[in-house]
Amino acid sequence: MSTYKEICTICGISYFVKLNTRQSGCRPILMKLHKGDIVVNPFTLQLVAAPIRRRVSKRKYESSGEDICNWHIRICSVNNFPTAAGLASSAAGYACLVYALGQVYGVEGDLSSVARQGSGSACRSMYGGVVHWYKGDSEDGVDSVARPIAPVDHFPDLQVIICVANASRKKTGSTDGMKRTIKTSSLMVYRVKESVPQRTEKMMEALESKNWSDVCDLAMSDSNEMHAVCLDTFPPCVYMNDTSHMVASLVHRYNDVKVSQGRYTNKVCYTFDAGPNACLFVPATVVDEFMALLLHAFPPALSQNLSDYVRGPQTNAVTLPQEMLSLVDDDYQSGQLKFIIHTKVGDGPRLLDESSSLLDPVTGEPKVQEDAS
Repeated sequence: MSTYKEICTICGISYFVKLNTRQSGCRPILMKLHKGDIVVNPFTLQLVAAPIRRRVSKRKYESSGEDICNWHIRICSVNNFPTAAGLASSAAGYACLVYALGQVYGVEGDLSSVARQGSGSACRSMYGGVVHWYKGDSEDGVDSVARPIAPVDHFPDLQVIICVANASRKKTGSTDGMKRTIKTSSLMVYRVKESVPQRTEKMMEALESKNWSDVCDLAMSDSNEMHAVCLDTFPPCVYMNDTSHMVASLVHRYNDVKVSQGRYTNKVCYTFDAGPNACLFVPATVVDEFMALLLHAFPPALSQNLSDYVRGPQTNAVTLPQEMLSLVDDDYQSGQLKFIIHTKVGDGPRLLDESSSLLDPVTGEPKVQEDAS
């Protein structure tokens, strides 16, 4: 017997998990990620599955009386952005998995601490809008949870532009890099004890007062410091490349113009995860202008169509003034970015309808899907 279950998508970028329940004959759990199938680390999988099962260990579905803890689960997951390339694909994946398991098993309440067991940042992806990951004080980490602190429209119509400088798997994974950093970086000690607590307090104040200019400066400063820590690691973890720095430089040049005009609310900010790809937060009032600037600085390769190069909602074409054109010098060339993703701040996990299923509801087998690249 095969029963159709829910699918969800995480934070504006679709990331699907489809679960089928079968009483017998289920294959080992597989996750279909990017290109090809990978077998999920069973230890990590149990870190997120066991807490959910414990919450339902004494429960049965009232309508059927089934022992839901004995269900066999099949998972099929597809993302539409690069995997293991510094775009928090593991956070999106584990948040989606935990949310979907919670829906299937009927578990209520906060699951951010469970998602954190699979990937630390996954706890923040359990909610939409602006989310705070609390460090907690307990040695067992039980109070290290995520909480939403502002709704998705806290900064109305805020857009997200992701500049993909390299879509390939990064050489040093986030987990291995963090272990090396903890062992060897003296700057990391200062970051944990001093700068992060101070910057977090300032960020909370900026968010409460809706001071977008300060939010931008704090976000970029924290991103820069994180990558300084990576370089302070021995051997160093080098995640950003020349194109990454060129994107960051263009953002600073653009912001200098806006500040000189007194338009502080029109500033753009970047943040880099452990990878070379920039996540830019752009106010809707300037998204057309800034996208035009990006395309002027980083035009697509000759072999790319614009519709393949910019993925997501298309912006309106605008004519850039000379002041903007002068921000781009000869170092910027076509093909330096692989592609651009245009999206928005997400409103959290949600269930999709049956048409979005990745598994056949009758056979339980994966449907044919086009992989992201």
